[in-house]
Amino acid sequence: MLHTTKAYGGMVVAPHHLAAQAGQRVLSDGGNAIEAMVAAAAAIAVVYPHMNSLGGDNFWLIHEPGESPVGIDACGGAAALASIDFYREQDLEVIPGRGPLAALTVAGAPSGWDAALALSKGTWAGRLPLARLLEDAIGYARHGIAVTGSQAANTDAKRPEMIGSPGFADTYCPGGAVPREGERFYQTRLANSLQALAEQGLESFYRGDLAQSLARDLEIAGSPLRHSDFESFRARRIDPLSVEVAGHRVFNMPPPTQGLASLMLLGIAQHLDLGSPGSFAFVHGLLEATKRAFLVRDRHVTDPDYMSVDPASFLTPVTLKKAARAIDPAKAMPWPAPVNAGDTVWLGAIDGEGRSVSFIQSTYWEFGSGVVLPESGIVWQNRGTSFSLDPEHHNHLRPGRRPFHTIQPALALLSDGRVMAYGTMGGEGQPQTQAMIFARHVLQGQDLQEAITAPRWLLGRTWGSEQTNIRIENRFDPKVIEALQAAGHDIEVTGAFEEIMGHAGALVHHPDGLIEGAADPRSDGQARGF
Repeated sequence: MLHTTKAYGGMVVAPHHLAAQAGQRVLSDGGNAIEAMVAAAAAIAVVYPHMNSLGGDNFWLIHEPGESPVGIDACGGAAALASIDFYREQDLEVIPGRGPLAALTVAGAPSGWDAALALSKGTWAGRLPLARLLEDAIGYARHGIAVTGSQAANTDAKRPEMIGSPGFADTYCPGGAVPREGERFYQTRLANSLQALAEQGLESFYRGDLAQSLARDLEIAGSPLRHSDFESFRARRIDPLSVEVAGHRVFNMPPPTQGLASLMLLGIAQHLDLGSPGSFAFVHGLLEATKRAFLVRDRHVTDPDYMSVDPASFLTPVTLKKAARAIDPAKAMPWPAPVNAGDTVWLGAIDGEGRSVSFIQSTYWEFGSGVVLPESGIVWQNRGTSFSLDPEHHNHLRPGRRPFHTIQPALALLSDGRVMAYGTMGGEGQPQTQAMIFARHVLQGQDLQEAITAPRWLLGRTWGSEQTNIRIENRFDPKVIEALQAAGHDIEVTGAFEEIMGHAGALVHHPDGLIEGAADPRSDGQARGF
């Protein structure tokens, strides 16, 4: 049985134990939570290569005791050449999910690390050099990692889709075979790229020798990205969205992420009688709140520069109560509605000063576009495939426009003085799992690890799946599952601990300095403290 990890000196949680260890080592060396997160983020890009990379995006929520949380949006925009006409001229009705034409947005991840480290140095007196923060990631890439079961299974499952993705087979199927779980897996070119960043600075990813290499390889592969797209990109520091839930203040990212849906879900659910964890009322209530939140998300959320409504207008008490009153406590609303898929990692860090980071990093689908650049060894995201080629669609493709993002980290300032950083990977499952964890732990008092280990459900798609029904783990009481079906929910019962339910994690800092952490048994992760 897993137990909540407890410590006072600092803690990092990640879906792979080596990434958590990399962050914890930085904390032990006197680094702060931001520095620990950069180390963990670089490491997770190496040890979980199917779920994220330097060629993806990330988002941050950063909190210092006594201050309002700060957000960092490191979401890359579409290439200047990437227009609807560009794809129409190639007789395409939709943007391809894989291959060079799927690699159409700038990777924001290194810029996000850079923006966070600027905050660390300017406000938190961060002092560890970048070379130290990237040390573990470089070592893992150069000397090899043990392939996880998740990497092996996803490589095998997705290899047929990657025929048109240059570099995929050579990189992820060395010798022509899918690597076995436990086999040593080397990423020498990626190690060299990380080493170059350590020596030249993260800015070189966009305006240095590495940037020239990335742009050149992308153009040769057939991507519309060019060096000028890299030069013009910088991560943004933004104000998070927030909502009050039962006296607690919950924060999440604004558009272009689906953070609005996560906050709406909890804001609606607080007005429902959820019963006990695992009951029909609990599952049904959160499912119906999810549907209402997703309807708003799918109609309105896009690059905020192109939105005609204020996202905060959907978080007013009047709006949330109205949505809750529309929910039938005994009957399911018909579903599905338009949905999106995704693939991601969430990590959290809290240092001994109580400063906390909730962080998420993604290439969108597993292995992103599948395009691995020959010089750098970096696999590029396919986040731009979320754009529509219909000029009337609210999220249609335009040069420079930022794509819709399923990923969004969560952070809550609790009424008793605790601070909770939490999140998960899993596409459409992210708002739902966040709500489950918050409701179980904060609203209903479950132990933190128990709240993450507990059985979950998923309405909609994740991991590139086309399914839009409700998948639910078989550890729920059969009578609850029967009641859900009787209420009109389209239920598919899955195994006990399904990876499709996401890799969740959470950290909680108490006013007396105690830090609690929990990692998901569905992942290869740990919460490591000292």
